[in-house]
Amino acid sequence: MITIDGKWVMEGLADNDPHRIKSSKELSTYINEIGFLPLFKNNVLGFSVEEITGCNSWWSDNREEDPWSWREVIATEGKIAYGKLFGNRAGFVAREWYPYLASFRRDGYDFDSRYEDGLASHRAKRIIEVLEQCEDMLSNELKVTAGFGKGGEKGYEGTLTSLQMRRYNKKNEEYGWSVASYTLSENLFGADHVRSAYHLDTVQAKDKIVEFLMSKFPLADRSDIERAIK
Repeated sequence: MITIDGKWVMEGLADNDPHRIKSSKELSTYINEIGFLPLFKNNVLGFSVEEITGCNSWWSDNREEDPWSWREVIATEGKIAYGKLFGNRAGFVAREWYPYLASFRRDGYDFDSRYEDGLASHRAKRIIEVLEQCEDMLSNELKVTAGFGKGGEKGYEGTLTSLQMRRYNKKNEEYGWSVASYTLSENLFGADHVRSAYHLDTVQAKDKIVEFLMSKFPLADRSDIERAIK
C-alpha cells in the first residue's frame, strides 16, 4: 500500500492478471498452503493478501470480490485464524501452523502464568476472563463487558491489539471495527491443538516457521521473514 496525493493505493494485481486470487475460497486454499499470510504488503515480496489480489477490488461495493470482506468470511468459517498476528499487523494463520506461532509468541506460558509473572496487564486479564466465558463476542460488547465502557478502564484498543499480536478505508474512515468479533484461539481450534507445540522453545518454534516460509519464498532474506512474523 502506498500513498499518492494523500490517498491510499493498493499494490495488487491488474484485473486481467491470471494469477490474481478472485474469491475468499481461493484465498483460504492459498493460506492453508502457505501457512501464514499478512494482509498488507511487507518486506517479503509477494507475502501478503494485498499483492496477490486485484488492486481495484479493495473496499468495493462487491463483497464477493473485496479482499477486505473476505477476511470476515474466512474468520467466520473458523478454520483459519485472523487478527493482528504479525506484530500489530493484521493477517491469517492456518490451523496447521497456529501451534508453532503460539509456541513462538507464548514461550510455553498460558495466560494465567503470564499474568502471575507480571508479563500481562490486569486490563488484558479482564478481556481474557470475558472471552473464557463466551465463545465469541462483538468488539463493542466485549469492551463494555470487560469494564472498558464509559467511566471504566482505559486503553481498550491497545490492550486488545496486544492480545492479538484498525484499519481505515480509502475515504480515511474507520472501517469494520464496530462489527469485529473476537474469540480465544483455544475456542477456535481447541486448547490441545493450540498448545501442541509447547514442547518447542521460542527459538525452535521460530526457526520452524522461518524455515518453512523460506521454502515458500526462497529469494527472500531470512531477516525480512523474521521481521514479517515478529
